[in-house]
Amino acid sequence: MGVIKVTPDAASLISACDLLDDMKSSLSLGPSLSEQGRGERLAVLRYEQVRRLHDVMDDVVAIPGRCGFPTLHVRLRELVAGVRARLELAQAEGGAGVTVRDVRLNGGAASHVLADRPQPYSDIDLIFTADLPTARHCDRVKAAVLSHLAALLPPTTPRRRASPASLKEAYVSKMVRVNVDGDRWSLISLGHSHGHKSVELKFVDTMRRQFEFSVDSFQIALDSLLAFHEAAALPIGENFYPTVVGESVYGDFHESLQHLHEKLIATRQPEEIRGGGLLKYCALLAKGYRPARPERIKTLERYMCSRFFIDFPELGQQRAKLEAYLRNHFVGRDEEALKPRYLTLLHGVVRESTVCLMGHERRQTLALIELLAARELCAARPPPVLLAPPGYYVCVCACQLCACACADCAAAAAAAAAAQAPRALCLA
Repeated sequence: MGVIKVTPDAASLISACDLLDDMKSSLSLGPSLSEQGRGERLAVLRYEQVRRLHDVMDDVVAIPGRCGFPTLHVRLRELVAGVRARLELAQAEGGAGVTVRDVRLNGGAASHVLADRPQPYSDIDLIFTADLPTARHCDRVKAAVLSHLAALLPPTTPRRRASPASLKEAYVSKMVRVNVDGDRWSLISLGHSHGHKSVELKFVDTMRRQFEFSVDSFQIALDSLLAFHEAAALPIGENFYPTVVGESVYGDFHESLQHLHEKLIATRQPEEIRGGGLLKYCALLAKGYRPARPERIKTLERYMCSRFFIDFPELGQQRAKLEAYLRNHFVGRDEEALKPRYLTLLHGVVRESTVCLMGHERRQTLALIELLAARELCAARPPPVLLAPPGYYVCVCACQLCACACADCAAAAAAAAAAQAPRALCLA
């Protein structure tokens, strides 16, 4: 698939209409919603969008290593081409022997490509649609990815260190495998370091729910761009670029693009999403998005909260999920500055829209969010250096609620009270 030379008289030119017809039958991972009256889900990208896509795919990404392994630097399009080649290589030659139907850019990076103004994104999400009929095929996919990482190591790295287990520990931050109720896919997330964009490789046979909100529902087929780079002798230009097709798995491409441009929040059946989409919803609110249909948002919020607490019923699970979300989805100075606002909005939604918890459970969750918000305020506003007067010790926090919100301060205050020691001096 792909258009290599996009010139008016090129004999090999595939028209956008023909490409769209092909994509309608092969691109979607799920049932088409356009046939249900929701509008066209596919669109051909403009030159400006193709240019941004080229820039994203031509960027060099860093995959930080652990345990003494070096950081890998690789051009994103070369990483995609290399992983795909390993997947399709026969098992006898060291590959996975898996048929790859197409490769797509998904998530925040796809939104950045399509938006009229720059959109910050924390991860680079790539989807390899492939035939994965058994668990053994997923094992072969994992082995192929680790084998490609080994090939990216500098020549000075001792080969004896590059075992699959060592490479997994060094470069893989998360592995997920799902094979239940019609969903059959796996995820390998590369990169551990805070401040670097992680690269998430998703290998999908079937997936029922492919999006949370309309603004993150875009998938851009990369095959024509990758073929262009392999075959074209000239660089991309306004009169010479491949035909690239995008899809909104929300259902209506132009409606989803309007939501992205106007910063509107829209979804359907949030109870189908793991976690209900609650954390993503509050992140969108913190970034200035607003509900597309305000009259329905309270009902949707209740569904989001109910599904979140079904999936994460224990307080420890909630804390781990929240801390991971803060760490992975607020990357960079501007994004990190949004954390207190994000937690304040989350606190309000949980307080107003949670109907599935007992009173004490709800209070525990709200207290957890308050604690995390106070911690983020402390991190954002370091305390001045002051000397404590005699009879006092200096609190390590600078937030106004440190005495009740900071675990270290609370423990120190309790110990001082029990020993009848001097009381704390809070810097706030």
